[in-house]
Amino acid sequence: MEQNILTVDGKNYRLLRLLGHGKGGYSYLCADGAGEYVLKQLHHEPCSYYQFGDKFEAELRDYERLCAAHIPMPKMLGADRATERILKEYIPGPTVFELVGRGEMREEYLAQMRAMLPELYAAGLNIDYYPTNFVVHDERLFYVDYECNAYMEQWDFDHWGVKYWSKTPEYLAAAKQ
Repeated sequence: MEQNILTVDGKNYRLLRLLGHGKGGYSYLCADGAGEYVLKQLHHEPCSYYQFGDKFEAELRDYERLCAAHIPMPKMLGADRATERILKEYIPGPTVFELVGRGEMREEYLAQMRAMLPELYAAGLNIDYYPTNFVVHDERLFYVDYECNAYMEQWDFDHWGVKYWSKTPEYLAAAKQ
């Protein structure tokens, strides 16, 4: 099989480009001839600051928890345990990280983020508020990761996440990496 072809549930997807790499996996823009999608390939690279159990089960569980909390995010279209791949709806648009970097961040996107918080906190959850995990499409903010964790105040939006949503010293240090 071609190197730029990956399968999910026995269906082939052509990889177009890498969208991002996080502590849980690599996300690729892919296509099948009918549309474009995100294919997340889980990895088992060490992460000094985060402990993982079964990453695949965590993705499925977290997706369900975020759906129940009504968080705007891409639909899960497939999940292949044998290959540890997740297929998601592709939501095009710039990330909040890109918008902040270009000086195009709008107050309305921050307001949309803040509107998600009561649902998340009521569900006892935090998400990964880092701005590469949020895409703006048609002026609407989407959380494009499925990671969520038990709520802890020091990791909530106001105590951790918001510092990366503007050109703070933390943002500028992260941008250099």
